[in-house]
Amino acid sequence: MNESNQSFRTLAVDIGGSGIKVMVLDTDGQPLSDRQRLKTPHPAKPENVIDTILTLAKQQEFDRVSVGFPGVVQNGLIKTAVNLNSDWLQYDLATSLTQLLSKPVKVANDADIQGFGAISGKGVELVLTLGTGFGSALFVSGKLVPNLEMGHHPFRKGETYEEQLGRAALEKEGKKKWNNRLEKAIANLDRLFSYDALYIGGGETKNINFDLPSNAKIIPNVNGLLGGIKLWTS
Repeated sequence: MNESNQSFRTLAVDIGGSGIKVMVLDTDGQPLSDRQRLKTPHPAKPENVIDTILTLAKQQEFDRVSVGFPGVVQNGLIKTAVNLNSDWLQYDLATSLTQLLSKPVKVANDADIQGFGAISGKGVELVLTLGTGFGSALFVSGKLVPNLEMGHHPFRKGETYEEQLGRAALEKEGKKKWNNRLEKAIANLDRLFSYDALYIGGGETKNINFDLPSNAKIIPNVNGLLGGIKLWTS
């Protein structure tokens, strides 16, 4: 699509383990609507999640769609969906929504999209999302390193980052232990990537109670929608 002389309204969709959010963006990625949210249905099978997206989409006017999905996505095809349902594996979400909405649809990992909405485009930048799971995205000079999925890599005591820092771990172990683990994770990832900047998003950032390093900051959840414009412009 030639963006230079046309105006497109993009419906940005953020699929999370607890909520599904939408917002309409203009061609420059600025909001044209308030954020709308519905609870993620359970079981979070494809047909149930898509029905929720269709319900939210009916309230909006748009020309194209960007979707953030909590898992590995390759060419619109879902490869992992640990925090939703196994029925998602190999599901072609982009094609399905394109047919149902009669609009072009692009799908990417939700942390990747949140990162697009946050990064400066300079140096090595790491994005972490703390919610139902543990999302991650890595950018080098503004270019995405695809499908990092750091949350499912080994972290400590035989467990992954997500097992130690996901919402279930927070609820089980409490804020003090969760914060201690997060501080260790940040130090570990800094040594691993030597990043220039770290951005931390997601609903559980409200529970962070320690001072972050000078090169790290908390970003608002709305970035998970605002970054959707980059699927069409980058």
